[in-house]
Amino acid sequence: MGRAFEYRKATKLKRWGHMARTFTKLGKEIAIAVKAGGGEPENNPRLRAIIATCKRENMPKDNIQRAIKNALGKDTTDYKEVPYEGYGPHGIAIFVDTLTDNTTRTVGDVRSVFNKFNGNLGTQGSLSFLFDQKCVFSFKMKEGIEMDDLILDFIDYGVDDEYDTDEETGEITIYGEPTSFGDIQKHLEDNGFEITSAEFTRIPTDLKDVTPEERETIDKMVEKLEDFDDVQNVYTNMKPE
Repeated sequence: MGRAFEYRKATKLKRWGHMARTFTKLGKEIAIAVKAGGGEPENNPRLRAIIATCKRENMPKDNIQRAIKNALGKDTTDYKEVPYEGYGPHGIAIFVDTLTDNTTRTVGDVRSVFNKFNGNLGTQGSLSFLFDQKCVFSFKMKEGIEMDDLILDFIDYGVDDEYDTDEETGEITIYGEPTSFGDIQKHLEDNGFEITSAEFTRIPTDLKDVTPEERETIDKMVEKLEDFDDVQNVYTNMKPE
């Protein structure tokens, strides 16, 4: 398994720890997609991709349809994607992705956690050099397809030549440039691949070792941040266990 896979696996296990919280966050992503491209999945590639992720996370169909319906309503919430970044305890870099309808509330919540753990909330872009933003697709491989040939097909889309195979499910995971999300999705769909999840993530470029005691403190900080409904994902450059 590659570095990106191991990091994502470790963070995902924590990120999707509570089902209700997961569904709330996926519902916000559905709202963003519907606002941008409408409520018909067949005409909205981004919505199709999010629905695939919802199914993977066992979000009930009724919840998905309700989120789409709510997003189509006249008095819907206008969410904005706002990142926050800074340093937590022991010099660990922390990147917080949020979807919010009230940036004043959200920045106050995030700053309060940084302050509580003696961290330092920085300016937007201050930690961009420590994290690579990627779009990530997991899909079921088809018989008769050579993975090396498929990766060659994706060269023009900025897809990494390193990919991961989940031994338990047999799924393939590839990583590409965020701007190529739509092109990668279209290529997979046009060639009959079943996409099981699609998302954006941040992969740290320089992982740091921590002691068990330091890890415990940082994990508590991450959990506090994830308790806020506005927070979608929290990334650190702490080396996974």
